[in-house]
Amino acid sequence: MKTKLLTLIAASLMATSSCNLVVEPSDAITTENLITTTAGLANALNGSYALFKDHISFNGIIDNNNMYLRQFYHLSDFASDDIVNGQVTTDPLYYSFTQDHSPAQANTRYFWYVSYKIISGVNTVIEAAEKMESPDAATQQLLGECYFLRSFCHFNLVRLFARPYSQDPNAPGIILRTSLSEPSLKARSTVSEVYQSVIADAEKAASLMTQNRGVQYASKEAAWALLSRVNLYKEDNEKAIDYANLVIAAPRFQLSTSATYPSLFANATASPETIFCVAFTAADDYGKFGSIASMIYSDGNSGWGEEFASQSLRDLMSQHPEDVRWSYIEPLKDNNGVVQKKNGIEVYYIKKFSGQGGSPNLSSPVMFRLAEMYLNRAEAAAKLQKTGDALNDVDMIRKNRGLENALYNGQVPAGSSALDVVLNERRIELAFEGHRMYDVYRNKRDLQRLYWGYHLPGLKETDIDLTKAPTGYAKTTVSWSSPRVIYYIPIDEILTNSLVGQNP
Repeated sequence: MKTKLLTLIAASLMATSSCNLVVEPSDAITTENLITTTAGLANALNGSYALFKDHISFNGIIDNNNMYLRQFYHLSDFASDDIVNGQVTTDPLYYSFTQDHSPAQANTRYFWYVSYKIISGVNTVIEAAEKMESPDAATQQLLGECYFLRSFCHFNLVRLFARPYSQDPNAPGIILRTSLSEPSLKARSTVSEVYQSVIADAEKAASLMTQNRGVQYASKEAAWALLSRVNLYKEDNEKAIDYANLVIAAPRFQLSTSATYPSLFANATASPETIFCVAFTAADDYGKFGSIASMIYSDGNSGWGEEFASQSLRDLMSQHPEDVRWSYIEPLKDNNGVVQKKNGIEVYYIKKFSGQGGSPNLSSPVMFRLAEMYLNRAEAAAKLQKTGDALNDVDMIRKNRGLENALYNGQVPAGSSALDVVLNERRIELAFEGHRMYDVYRNKRDLQRLYWGYHLPGLKETDIDLTKAPTGYAKTTVSWSSPRVIYYIPIDEILTNSLVGQNP
């Protein structure tokens, strides 16, 4: 069936397209029609920001399930051990759970397309801005934001479609698009080359941005936060710490407390912990169809609510019911207080993308926040054998999450390492925010999904012993070396760009 589908799509694409879909979007602005004033550049840049949340036409169709951020989270989180799939679904997010990937799956194809559409848009603004004589601080700020967005998009692409840097820096990466004059046919750069470009763009972004336009726009601190994350993934631990230090020292931000953390994500644009978020308004409330929250939460009629917080994650959190991070995991209970089940899976909804303006489907997703900087610094310190520093940063998070009586105080628990402690804290603190899959595989650890769920296609709850993995069933444990920890390059690119090789 998969081969037949690929053949049909290939025939359709070759019949209807003679250019690379991701290089020159049909409705892209150009340097010829862009207004070369600061106001014009700002308007053009706003269009690029909007592409993170808008539903746009892809191959002539507007599908409400197609949105950059929806795919961003689904492709990452739904392939992890933090979210359990409650039923079979026709939504392509199912391929993340089962890892039955295909070059033709709709979510990766759209994510690839819209990512390069954003990159093309900011490249247009960059080329226009760099032609302006004596640009003022406002124009320099916009230019820096463009470099940040290009860096951010390239980095997200290389995380999804290429091996982690720590596994093989010379592996095929993704296509770098840093100029409008590049040829449509272009080969993939190596992972190392992509990281070099991402870092160079983020460093330039930080040097250009001097104005604070609000957390819904990029800033020098957002660029530093990106550089901390990228260098952590690159295992340049000293630099990861240096950039985390810059953000932590910035007076603009502070950690949410146990009192304010439960409202952080519903009020992301106003939270002092937010470094950069994508701002949604009431007009962007997509409701049940196409919102980020609709698959993981329902108040009874607001969403599909088909995916839940996994037993694995809840088991890790279970020793501390006082942890305020439980506020984002909501059990569905009957009138007797019994947690309800769906297909044998306990229903624990996820609320990190709900609550803005009282809406069950609305939030302004946070891309970078201060807690991650403490955890980046902690992980890097653990790898540099600075155990005390690592545990102090973990304790800083815990004391602001209601765990003042459960601090490590410099002592690694028996049977664990400092890195184990940090990675567990990252899992709890950053759950459902698109980190877990990368944290596991870049650290060359296997992903354990030893619990019942529809990531085990063809089985049902009664087929397995929930206390152990089904005998010989590989999908309960995903090796970090598996080819399916990354996605196939989408068929659109393969068919229109002969220089691009496919992932194994």
